[in-house]
Amino acid sequence: MPPREAATRELGQGMDRIRIVGGTKLNGIIPIAGAKNAALPLMIASLLTPETLVLENVPRLSDVRMLKRILGNHGVDVTVAGKRPGMSTEDGEDVRLTAAHIVDTVAPYELVSQMRASFWVVAPLLARMGQAKVSLPGGCAIGTRPVDLLIMALEKLGADIEIDAGYVIAKAPNGLKGAEITFPKVTVGGTHTALMAAVLARGTTTIHNAAREPEVSDLAECLVKMGAKISGIGTSDLVIEGVTSLHGATHRVLPDRIEAGTYAFAAAMAGGDVTLEGIEAKHLQAALDKLVESGAEVTSTETGIRIRRNGTPIKAVDVTTEAFPGFPTDLQAQFMALMSRANGTSKIVETIFENRFMHVQELARFGAKIRLDGDMAIVEGTGALKGAPVMATDLRASVSLVIAALAAEGETMINRVYHLDRGFEGLEGKLSRCGAQIERIRG
Repeated sequence: MPPREAATRELGQGMDRIRIVGGTKLNGIIPIAGAKNAALPLMIASLLTPETLVLENVPRLSDVRMLKRILGNHGVDVTVAGKRPGMSTEDGEDVRLTAAHIVDTVAPYELVSQMRASFWVVAPLLARMGQAKVSLPGGCAIGTRPVDLLIMALEKLGADIEIDAGYVIAKAPNGLKGAEITFPKVTVGGTHTALMAAVLARGTTTIHNAAREPEVSDLAECLVKMGAKISGIGTSDLVIEGVTSLHGATHRVLPDRIEAGTYAFAAAMAGGDVTLEGIEAKHLQAALDKLVESGAEVTSTETGIRIRRNGTPIKAVDVTTEAFPGFPTDLQAQFMALMSRANGTSKIVETIFENRFMHVQELARFGAKIRLDGDMAIVEGTGALKGAPVMATDLRASVSLVIAALAAEGETMINRVYHLDRGFEGLEGKLSRCGAQIERIRG
């Protein structure tokens, strides 16, 4: 059994399934949770200071639970504030992280292999403690996702790095020093790593071709609250003036644009009228533009975004995934589900991750007509999908099956839904309140 699967079984969700009876329009309000892709690096940033970092609106996800365990292994004291009156299980948590004493600078394989983002602990451990020994992440369903750009950034900052028996051993006994870092391609993980390492380095660091994702800006803004000096936030050139230490802070995790985009596509595919609460359109404008092209109505409201499609046919639209502000790779599978019901043929080109078409064979079980040509999927829209037993292969693929099932005729059973629990908080509750016939069957 793969390590992540074993870990998820341990969390008690290994054999759950989700049953959906399709064909109902979605109508209602869906609150958008805190972003997983922001919460994980923010939690890791707690290693940079001995004082307490308070993170509000942290989503209740299995990846977050796993990272709490990983940080606890380094000596971080992690506490979660109790529920307040009126809070539901879908409201984010307030998490307090205190790394007063880092007791271990080793991140072992059995923990890192369960969640790739935990590899990023290498940067704050190295910056604060002068050393780190972190397992290479190991296998992943989505391409190779190399860590070479992360290692290059740390070496530029003066770290001495060797790779031995599957571990990255990083040393900087005299501390890190500022440098010019130019990434040959946009890398979110590389930018997170360089940022966390540079804030405690001596002198000035400039990061060129930095990732501009909102989650990267969220990390930078939190680091500034902790006493870091960072300019150029939100641009592809970040300038960091190193400081000798950081202090505690309180920071609210920004809303999850991938969750919002997912429900937006679900509403467009099943039809209906759904308001996504708490999300800003600017964080997923490229996806919303494609949704409008496909025939859905998208309007901004005081509290979020409203998505409507009542009776108008879905139009075929071509998409190429790109780094932010382009169309997100994390919404590619969901968009493919939508296009499987479109009038006409659409082309979807995946430029970010290789192997990110794992959902194609499962969508085909609904009757979707999709053929692959290298990094391109050609989707011939079909009038109707039919429910089927399907299996989730990774996080984004699994939610594309949910979207397809909502619009398919008859019953769908989705197996291995622990992938969903890694990235979607309260999915069944949010959809069922909008009229979906969806239930979790505990395994």
